[in-house]
Amino acid sequence: MSEFYRFTRRGLLRTAGGLALASGLGAPSILRAQTSDVIKIGHLTPRTGFLGPLGEYAVMSIDLAVEEINAAGGMMGRKVELLKEDSVNPQTASTKAERMIERDKVACIIGEISSASCLTIAQVAERNKTLFINTGGNSDALRGKDCKRYMFHVESQNSMYVKTVGRSFLRDGLVKSKKWYSLTADYAFGHDLLKVSKRFMEVNGGNFAGDDLVPTDATDFSAYLLKIRDAKPDLVVINLAGNQITNFLKQYAEFGLTFPVGGFGFDTALAWAAGKGNFVGTWPVVWHHLLDTPGTKAFVAAFTKKYNKPPENQAWGEYVATRIVAQTVNEIKSVDSPAIIQHLEKGAKFDVLKTRQGYFRASDHQLMHEMYAVTALAPDKVKNQWDIFTSSAPVPGPDEDLEVIAATKEENSCTFPS
Repeated sequence: MSEFYRFTRRGLLRTAGGLALASGLGAPSILRAQTSDVIKIGHLTPRTGFLGPLGEYAVMSIDLAVEEINAAGGMMGRKVELLKEDSVNPQTASTKAERMIERDKVACIIGEISSASCLTIAQVAERNKTLFINTGGNSDALRGKDCKRYMFHVESQNSMYVKTVGRSFLRDGLVKSKKWYSLTADYAFGHDLLKVSKRFMEVNGGNFAGDDLVPTDATDFSAYLLKIRDAKPDLVVINLAGNQITNFLKQYAEFGLTFPVGGFGFDTALAWAAGKGNFVGTWPVVWHHLLDTPGTKAFVAAFTKKYNKPPENQAWGEYVATRIVAQTVNEIKSVDSPAIIQHLEKGAKFDVLKTRQGYFRASDHQLMHEMYAVTALAPDKVKNQWDIFTSSAPVPGPDEDLEVIAATKEENSCTFPS
């Protein structure tokens, strides 16, 4: 019998209390999943609505990750049980997170794409002292004024997206003394991204010819396209989300507009849905299936074998987050959230399927890792429905600190409770 199982319940409670006091995190509400034969993980993500296409990849990926973890012996020799729900909207996400923690006794919650829903889940997680790993919410505010001690971010923040693709725009002469026209998703993610992109433009000598907020349920972009045509911008900036991007790209092609297009937030599934000839421009991504690394090749092969298509970058988020949790639990021999947080804050390194290992920045719990700018291939260069772009080298470069693309403390400050 392992050392873990020789502990008494009183000893476990005493150990957890000591860890909590030492870390300043407060005692956990319950030693979740340490008294059964399984370890439960909750997964919340949008599976309907404008973010639904991305959520489906997230679900497929976390299913694969849990299968692989269980095949390798689980966590601390125990099977991982996955509880999955459609988060729907911020209010529903909060209710389901509460139920997963209080009724189902999950060890942690992984997932989400909407920044607004991330915040409500994080509030529940903080109140119940349960780990939440955000895999899709980009808002800088989640790492700043809305940061929470029990929330970590595998997904990159908006500043990382902007600074990554911004290098390409600077290289191509699309910033200084240039004018941009932006369309921005009218919710927390979009508002935050517009703020960060305007900051980038101000620093680098450009300006906005116009910017419009677009309702998340909008499907007809003709009125916006007419305004773009009249403005004659040097770059059309797409700060939209989910299938908004797919719909816009298709209609942009139908209108026959030829102004350069780019974006500061993106998911490869949306390029695939737009398709050959409609997908144009340069965009930032956290990861893509064409990376030439051993970890990526193994992940892509396993995902493609199971689902008959390659994973997109939201799939990467779920897969990596779940592996991080498993590695941590097996290393520290505990599913107690304060113990996991303490371990992550000390700079533990993880294989994130790229050329360098990633780690969580202690100051705001953002995963530090490489990103990429992808550029659409010309239609006559596209060989299949998946490989429709070329990629930059990793950003930052090999001789740069991973944190150079992240928000500085002056740009976005996080203060955790003492």
